[in-house]
Formats: sequence, structure tokens, C-alpha cells
Amino acid sequence: MDRKAFLRKSVLGVAAMSTLGSLKAFTDTLPIQGKRMPVLFTSHGNPMDILMTKEERPFWNGLYELGRNLQSTYDVKAALVVSAHWCTRGTFVNVSPQQEQIFDYYGFPDEYYKVYYNATGAPDIAHEVKRLVPSITETTDWGLDHGAWPMLMHLFPNANVPVFQLSIDYYAKPEYHFELGKQLKALRNKGVLIIGSGSLIHNLKLVGEKMRKNDMTPFGWEADYDAWLKKQIDERNFENIINYEQSNKLGKLAAPTPDHYVPVLYSLGMTDNKDDIRYFYEDPPSLPAFSERSFIVGQV
Repeated sequence: MDRKAFLRKSVLGVAAMSTLGSLKAFTDTLPIQGKRMPVLFTSHGNPMDILMTKEERPFWNGLYELGRNLQSTYDVKAALVVSAHWCTRGTFVNVSPQQEQIFDYYGFPDEYYKVYYNATGAPDIAHEVKRLVPSITETTDWGLDHGAWPMLMHLFPNANVPVFQLSIDYYAKPEYHFELGKQLKALRNKGVLIIGSGSLIHNLKLVGEKMRKNDMTPFGWEADYDAWLKKQIDERNFENIINYEQSNKLGKLAAPTPDHYVPVLYSLGMTDNKDDIRYFYEDPPSLPAFSERSFIVGQV
């Protein structure tokens, strides 16, 4: 099945996913690590930034420095990315040994399609995701999309960390994503770096309106909502973040679709009370209806 056919099937299919309540006992096929792996939530930038270097773009440099620290501190066996750009009905995990690079953006100059990140998959570890949550479906019909490889190019520029993706059930409630994060938390003890890749503020319709006016200054409300989100994260008010459409009047405006927002729920679902949360990038929003606030859970 080609990728377009799979996308149609996974997003438009009508098969209901079984409940998450029937957890299977986790099989200890992966060794316990000496240190518990942190968890990331990060922006993945936008396609216009792909050709910029870490010296030109502070956000890329933040990822680069973080990756250096992670690999000097931890034995990173693999990275699992929950990407805003793989939306399905039900939840899928990619078990491919090789990772196709997906250019899921359109209308850019040719050079934007000649940037390559030659990462390998981690099928043995991906199978552990299925063992943790049997209702997740294994597939080989995906790869690394724009929610993964541009960010990984700077986090692990040598492509020496195997990587695979977990899809987002576009139709599930926010509580589902948070609870699924909890159920995957055991991977932190197995050398797996889990990365939620999205954006806490992401409204493409409003961005398009600004672009048509040739005005890319923020609307003004982005900084207020970004500050409110930071406060909720700092104070561990995760219920407010889960119920973002009701807990703040700007919630629906900032995230009119769930795809870019819900990756943060996976990252927060894997958080324990003893974990530190540190922002490795938190400049005030400089673009309309967009935020690059990014954080790491745990010690580095």
C-alpha cells in the first residue's frame, strides 16, 4: 500500500480502536538503563526554516546543544516521535527498519526537497510499544515526516540514533492522548527518548490571512496565551492543559485543530511529580498564531 492510500485508509477508515484499558504485561526484552530518559516537547519549525543553519537560527541551535547534552549524559537507544504530521483514525506505530523521508509540504523551491536525513528505524523497540498497549496497530506504511526529520537533523545531526514514529488519533479526545502517554512511560526506563513534536499555538488559517496582507507580526494574544500555558505547566495544572478548549478563552483560537497541540499531552502524560521541567526554548512568539515554546522533562 502506498503512503497516500494508507493515509486515506488511516484517517477515513471506520474501524474503531479497542479501548486502552486492556493493558498487557510489559515484556522485559529491553535492558533497564542506568538513568531514566528525559522526555521532550518541541516545535519542529516550519518548512521555510529548513535550509537555515543552527548559527542562523537560535531555535535550531537550542536543539543542537540539547542533543549534545543528551548523548553525553544518556545511552539513547532510540527516539520515539509523536508527530503532529501523522494523523490517523486509531493509533499506529511504525516498525520499519528503514525510514522513508516524507516531504509533506508543497510548493517550495526544489532545494527544499534535496535535504536528507538518513536515519534508521528501531523495529525491536517499536514492537515494545505494541506490547505495552496492544490496541496500537503496527505498520510499515510511513516514515519520518515534517514533524520529525527537520527537528531531528539538529537534535541528532549524525543520524546515529534510531528513530520511529507514533501516530496521533485525530478523532480521540484529549484525555486519550494524555492517558496513552502514561501507558508508554515505561519506555523511559529502556533508553527511549520520547519526543512530542508540535506547537502549543498553531492556527494556519490566521497565518494565511496575515500572509495575504504581507504582515507577519503577531496578533498580540499569542504572548498572553503562551504565558498562561507556561504557568499551567510550571504549576502542574495538567487538567487545564488537557481541557484547553474550556480552560482558557483563547484555547480554540490557538489550536483550532488538535494535530499540533496534542503532542504536548503525550509528553506531560509521561511526567512524574519528581521530574523537573525546563524550557530549552521559550522566546516570546514572534510570528502570528504560532509558538515555539519547547521543554524537557527530567534531568539532563
